Amino acid sequence: MAAIGLTDMYYSNETLEALIHSASCGSFSAAARHLGKSQSTISELISRLEIDLNTEVFVRGTRSLTPTPAGVALIRYAKEALHAADRFRLQANSMTSGKEFKLTLVLSDLYQHQQYATRLSELDARYPDLQFECLIAERRDVLNHILQGRGQLGLLAAQPDYPAEVANCRLNHPSEFGIFVRHGHELLERGSPTHQDLIGHRMLRLSSVARWDDEDENFAISSLKFWSAPDYLTLLEMAALGFGWAILPKALVVAYGSSRLQEIVTPGWPKTVPVDAVWSRKHPLGPAASWLLDRLMID
Repeated sequence: MAAIGLTDMYYSNETLEALIHSASCGSFSAAARHLGKSQSTISELISRLEIDLNTEVFVRGTRSLTPTPAGVALIRYAKEALHAADRFRLQANSMTSGKEFKLTLVLSDLYQHQQYATRLSELDARYPDLQFECLIAERRDVLNHILQGRGQLGLLAAQPDYPAEVANCRLNHPSEFGIFVRHGHELLERGSPTHQDLIGHRMLRLSSVARWDDEDENFAISSLKFWSAPDYLTLLEMAALGFGWAILPKALVVAYGSSRLQEIVTPGWPKTVPVDAVWSRKHPLGPAASWLLDRLMID
C-alpha cells in the first residue's frame, strides 16, 4: 500500500490519546481502561494510524507494547499536538465566554515562586470583582480537586502521567528540594549521610504518598519508619520539632524555617522538580483562569 501524504492526513485527539496512553500503560487493554474505551477501539485506532503511515508504531510483545523509533517520535509530537489543542480551546473559551464568578486555585506548597504575589496583584487589578480562593493540596489531592470541579486550576509537582480528562502544561520555573532536619539532629553528626543512613531514621512525608504506600517518584528515597502530613508546611514544622527528616522545597524552608532547620549534605541532593499546571478538559477554564495561567507560564 502506498503511503498517504502527511499533508492529507488528519488525526483526531482520540487517536493521539490512544497512541500516548498505549505507550505509557504498556498495552491496549490498559490504555482502554485508562481512557474509558474498549480494547478493540484502541487497537483499531493504532492499526489505522500504522496503515496510514505505512510503518509500525509499536512492537507487539507477549506481555507489553514497545514503541518503535518511529513511534517514540510520534508520541512526542502527539503530546505537543494535544497541548496545543488544549491551549487553543483555552483561548477560544476566553474570547467567547463570560467572566467567571469565582476562581479556585489548588496550590502545592512546593510552588514558592517570587512572582506569585505579583500575579495575584495583577489578577486583582484586572478582575476586581472576582472571588478568588486558594486551596493547599499535594499530588493526587490536587488532581482530585480538579477532577471533582472543586478547583479550576492546579499547580503541583510534575507527574509522570495524568488522567485522560486532565490537561497539563509545564511551568518555566521548577522547584528545588533538599533534605532537612532540625539543628543538632543525629544525622548531622555523620557529615554526609548516605541514603542508607537516612533509611535508618524516621522520614516525614506527605500523606498522599503514605496513603498509597508508594515512594515519591520524583525522589526515589523512602523509609519504613515514617510520619505523614497533608502538606509540606506541616512537614516543615514536624522536622523543626525534631521528629525526623523531610524532603522540603528549599524556598519554603528559607521563608519559614531557615533558623530552625539545616540541610543535609548527601549525594544527589538537592534535586530540581518541574512544576505543572493542571485543569479539567471537562470544565474549561474561564477568562480569568486562562489569563492567570498565561501569566504564571511567562516567568
